[in-house]
Amino acid sequence: MRIHSLESFGTVDGPGIRFVVFAQGCPMRCRYCHNPDTWDPNGGIEMSAEQIAEEALKYKRYFGEQGGVTVSGGEPLLQLTELTELFRILKDKNVHTCVDTSGICFREDDPRYDDLLAVTDLVLLDIKHIEDEAHRRLTGQSNRAPLAFARYLNRLNKPVWIRHVLVPGITDEDGQLIKLKEFLDQLGNVEKTEVLPYHTMGKIKYQTLGIPYPLEGVQPPEKERIENARKILHTERREL
Repeated sequence: MRIHSLESFGTVDGPGIRFVVFAQGCPMRCRYCHNPDTWDPNGGIEMSAEQIAEEALKYKRYFGEQGGVTVSGGEPLLQLTELTELFRILKDKNVHTCVDTSGICFREDDPRYDDLLAVTDLVLLDIKHIEDEAHRRLTGQSNRAPLAFARYLNRLNKPVWIRHVLVPGITDEDGQLIKLKEFLDQLGNVEKTEVLPYHTMGKIKYQTLGIPYPLEGVQPPEKERIENARKILHTERREL
């Protein structure tokens, strides 16, 4: 599995204390992406599922009842077979498994997704934009696969946390937030929704890589807009 980096004490990538694996490679080019160094699928380093699991299990005593391992990215589903192998090893060790994904790689006719979800406890699903054309402008890709993935997870009754990055003038308009909420209301497996305010901390990476920063001049959202989005998208956490 090609990975960008490992984090031994993550606290924002799922419940509890997490060992976080950042997978290398991503087919999208989100304008607000703060990890452009993960885009290249040939970058990073190669580690086997066994090697990653061995490293993660060193920290198992810190996971407690809620913690575990999260694979983020980049886009983890680019390496579907390797990801499934890693999660199988971890489940054999009674470790909670979580994948943080946009769902952009999902294909309804690929049986490997059934295999992956059989060893996945939680999905953090990043829905970039509910409107297809706006999603294309924002990421370079259609939102058909991500929304189909959300429906697929619902059919499996797989626990999901929805994540939505709030960018002024792009993803914070009330109309599209209401449409997103209406879509989420059709799903019975969403435990909660997280609003993630856009920030510019990744800007230095673009400069280092010699890539123009796509959102030059765009400032993080004001507190009122963040609270507005949270009010519209609020989903009570519930036991499944």
